[in-house]
Amino acid sequence: MNATPTSPPIDGAALLNEVETFHRRFNAFPAEAAYVAVALWDAHTHLLDAFDSTPRMAFLSPEPGSGKTRALEVISTLVPHPMHAVNASPAALFRAVADTAGRPTILFDEIDTVFGPKAKDNEDLRGLLNAGHRRSGVSYRCVGDGGAQTVVAFPSYCAVAMGGLGSLPDTILARSVIIRMRRRARNETVEPFRARIHEPQGHALREQLAAWADQVRDRIEGAWPDMPDGITDRPADVWEPLLAVADAAGGDWPQRARQACVDLVNAVNEDDRASLGVKLLTDLRDHVFPGADTVSTVEMLHMLNAMEESPWGDLDGQHLTARALSKMLKEYVTAKNKPISPRPLRIGGQVVKGYHRDDLADAWSRYCPPPPESSVTPVTPLSLPV
Repeated sequence: MNATPTSPPIDGAALLNEVETFHRRFNAFPAEAAYVAVALWDAHTHLLDAFDSTPRMAFLSPEPGSGKTRALEVISTLVPHPMHAVNASPAALFRAVADTAGRPTILFDEIDTVFGPKAKDNEDLRGLLNAGHRRSGVSYRCVGDGGAQTVVAFPSYCAVAMGGLGSLPDTILARSVIIRMRRRARNETVEPFRARIHEPQGHALREQLAAWADQVRDRIEGAWPDMPDGITDRPADVWEPLLAVADAAGGDWPQRARQACVDLVNAVNEDDRASLGVKLLTDLRDHVFPGADTVSTVEMLHMLNAMEESPWGDLDGQHLTARALSKMLKEYVTAKNKPISPRPLRIGGQVVKGYHRDDLADAWSRYCPPPPESSVTPVTPLSLPV
């Protein structure tokens, strides 16, 4: 009996180099780390069942014309079963994703129209995107008519890439590799993407990625890649599949992947501070409370609203108010597990409402990034009448 012929081994590192080069022809990403992350993400979509989770890829920008749509167009030529879902209903997505034999890679352009401030309620879609991050994720829906309805668990696990203006719900951002896109500068040139010419080139790479995935699947299943120092918790969950792909590819990809991981995770921490609440806590620690144990609410608002590089002076067209400040801080608790709230303080011989450092210290230690090495000069405080 003749032995079944086997395909010659594919050089994973060389193949990822080709995928990266293909992106570089048409996409002007903001940093080297973005090209590395996107190439690894493309490859991981062919290996979904080898992982416990799949990171979302989010291309976000403050203005249109920043290359988000083009990024998704190029990705669509490289991933299995691409599904452009901007106009798809949640019901259609549930059923498409539940078809594990032809499970789509969902590509969501203009995601801000789904989750932006002017969008209607989209909790069904948000639930699908959140649940589908894990291989065990399911979405429960009633199927049938009238009294004959039954509850059906639809598998939700699938790869998702998104492009949009602004930001996304925190639950989705935390599950995403975030690429902050920007408009091309005059000295940044890319090739025009012509579907009739370039789609077949991308499809050829897609076929090679699928073949390589079959060769390394057994090696990747159950792999636990080493994380760079400081990458833990949710960022580690997000990057684990991508680092596993890089390790399987070899060459310089393991090193490049870990550097990209650190660069992009740090960029998110610097830009977003995870949430507006954490930004508030950090500004209070670094700019309001240095050298003070107690600060009145009036003085806190004066100092926060005067900070030019922070959002407090223009929250939807209004300054931060005492009510909004109290509401945001009550989301966090003191070391005694009580909501952070203003309390009566004696400052300058007067009894005023304000906040005490001891009430904020536990939240600072849990949520804020490390304090700057050098002390920060606080904003000039408000002079209260004696």
